[in-house]
Amino acid sequence: MKEYKTIETLCPSEEGKGKRLDAFLEETLEGLTRSYIKKLIDEGDIYIEGKKKVKSGNKLKGSETVVVRIPEDEVLNIEAENLPIDIVFEDESMVIINKGPDMVVHPAPGNYTGTLVNAVMYHIKDLSTINGVIRPGIVHRLDKDTSGLIIIAKNDEAHLKLTDMFKEKTIDKTYVCICKGNFREHEGRIENLIGRNPKDRKKMAVVDRNGKKAISNYRVVEQVEGFTLVEVGIETGRTHQIRVHMKSLNHPILGDEVYGSPSKKAKRQMLHAYKLEFTHPITGEEMKVVGDIPEDFQGVAKNLKLDLSRIGKE
Repeated sequence: MKEYKTIETLCPSEEGKGKRLDAFLEETLEGLTRSYIKKLIDEGDIYIEGKKKVKSGNKLKGSETVVVRIPEDEVLNIEAENLPIDIVFEDESMVIINKGPDMVVHPAPGNYTGTLVNAVMYHIKDLSTINGVIRPGIVHRLDKDTSGLIIIAKNDEAHLKLTDMFKEKTIDKTYVCICKGNFREHEGRIENLIGRNPKDRKKMAVVDRNGKKAISNYRVVEQVEGFTLVEVGIETGRTHQIRVHMKSLNHPILGDEVYGSPSKKAKRQMLHAYKLEFTHPITGEEMKVVGDIPEDFQGVAKNLKLDLSRIGKE
């Protein structure tokens, strides 16, 4: 008998009315690709109550009840790949990598190659087993087009302690970004709720209810006409937090096509996780790790005449 790790019952209502079933599910369920959704539909793991035959292209009326059953993970052989990675720190307990842009952190259904995990498995032989074969050693993540520092645990003890540290907010994470427009306030604290955008389930948004507390502290580093270099320290780690918070200030991150608009000046969102400060989970040593800013970010800053050497200086 097939075993399922998740079973969800969804009621599309008005927001799903007229949409294709697969499109609605892709928007609603984070992490599922359209091809994987089709596979689940074809195998009968996704169905509409009362409907005998269900297809990916079924248009929703808004009154249905959709049941989604996610099978237990397959036993997969995720292959190590000789992909270049920038290791900025490594010891017996963990490794810290400066992830480049355009790299997904871990494999997902329909995308099992070319990820940071595939690269890590090639370059690092000892990894924690807590997250299984799909995400060995992964303690936290960054968006595909966000560059910067990410911690990988090399054993289960370090993994558990690092996970607790992220939960207890004892790891200080500082990002740098280039935003559109100029800020009136040169520093500030943003504290609100972030949740699914009720009008577009693929996006996150600042919401009044049904969200999670999100806190970001920002400081303007330098401004030129129309653009601002900003440091952002986050106290929470909500999905797309900095991108949503900058949009909420009417200063979306340059190149962010989801929360801003496309730009000829940048091919991806100009957001880089450049500094981590924390206590080593095993040795107790005070750690401060800084990741070099990638070439594409440097190029955009240079073209805008923003001085990156001012980052980290009050």
